[in-house]
Amino acid sequence: MRVLLVEDEPTLNRQLDMALQQAGYSVDVSVNGQDAWALGDTEPFDAVVLDLGLPQMDGLTVLRRWRSSGRHMPVLILTARDNWHDKVTGIDAGADDYLTKPFHTAELLARLRGLIRRSSGLSSPVLSCGPVQLDTRSGLVTLDGQSINLTSHEFKVLAYLMHHPGAVVSRTELTEHIYAQDSDRDSNTIEVFVGRLRKKLGASHIETVRGLGYRLVAPS
Repeated sequence: MRVLLVEDEPTLNRQLDMALQQAGYSVDVSVNGQDAWALGDTEPFDAVVLDLGLPQMDGLTVLRRWRSSGRHMPVLILTARDNWHDKVTGIDAGADDYLTKPFHTAELLARLRGLIRRSSGLSSPVLSCGPVQLDTRSGLVTLDGQSINLTSHEFKVLAYLMHHPGAVVSRTELTEHIYAQDSDRDSNTIEVFVGRLRKKLGASHIETVRGLGYRLVAPS
């Protein structure tokens, strides 16, 4: 899953970037509103963490522009203003949730997981497809109750597929959602990751839909 982090305070920016990557997200980082707006308007993010107090363009303006142009990714706003009016304004501008600084990183990660689940129409933090389960809180993947060790990219591919069960997902879509913008993207490697997942989980869990992509299914 791919997240855009927009925060201009250097220390907090680094801390959140590291925490998000450790939690299994691919992270793009922006430190000003103008760049954030451009990224969010052109790249397919699964969620955004957006500070309101930004240089060049404030967070509320960025958010309003995204929503007015039809960008619907979940947005969690960060604000140093412990003021109910600012929170209401943020929600009315199109934010899905908010956190007031200072906050615990664990709470931010929990709220982000919830936003991404709900945007995919899922309610439980444990995603299931037949005997395969992925706990979004711990990153633990199990097959018939037994833990499965995955590389970071294998995990990202599986997590995206499990957030879209039964849907056909193209290689291009997977590439866009498991790599940050500045990564060396190669859609051909998706076949490699899917092949490895099939060996670890069983070939019948991930179908190839010829000419279209892949679909996660529960074996009959």
